[in-house]
Amino acid sequence: MTVTHPVYTGAPAADWRGRLRRIGPVVALAAGGAACCGFVLWADPTTPGGLLPPCPTKTLTGIICPGCGGTRMMYSLLRGDLPAALHYNAVSLVFVLLFCWSIAAWAVGRWRGRPVNSWLHWRWTPLICAVVLGGWFIVRNLPFPPFDTLYV
Repeated sequence: MTVTHPVYTGAPAADWRGRLRRIGPVVALAAGGAACCGFVLWADPTTPGGLLPPCPTKTLTGIICPGCGGTRMMYSLLRGDLPAALHYNAVSLVFVLLFCWSIAAWAVGRWRGRPVNSWLHWRWTPLICAVVLGGWFIVRNLPFPPFDTLYV
């Protein structure tokens, strides 16, 4: 009696190629983000008159927008200075962490071949983001203590 072995079809290799193809956009986004972070570290937005321009809203109107200090926050975060990052823009720091969670969920979903839910898929996300950003906009522009310390 002869034993026949099944013919190898190459399915596992095809599966790996498919996974790598699906993860390509995530890798491209990560590479772009790393390049942007490298540029922010090189340009040093905490130096006045540097390469990175100041916030146009603050420059033209004197009003601090919810994103003001975001680039300096990212610079401080990349250098490992968490207190400075919180000082420049605490809400942007939270959104950076949420963004990282979203990218990780997207990467896992692309790798597995089925979507993975993150905070972006929650029902109340748009309303909560609008309330948080609106409140942050108001609180940062209050001209009396202790809120005047949020002016950057």
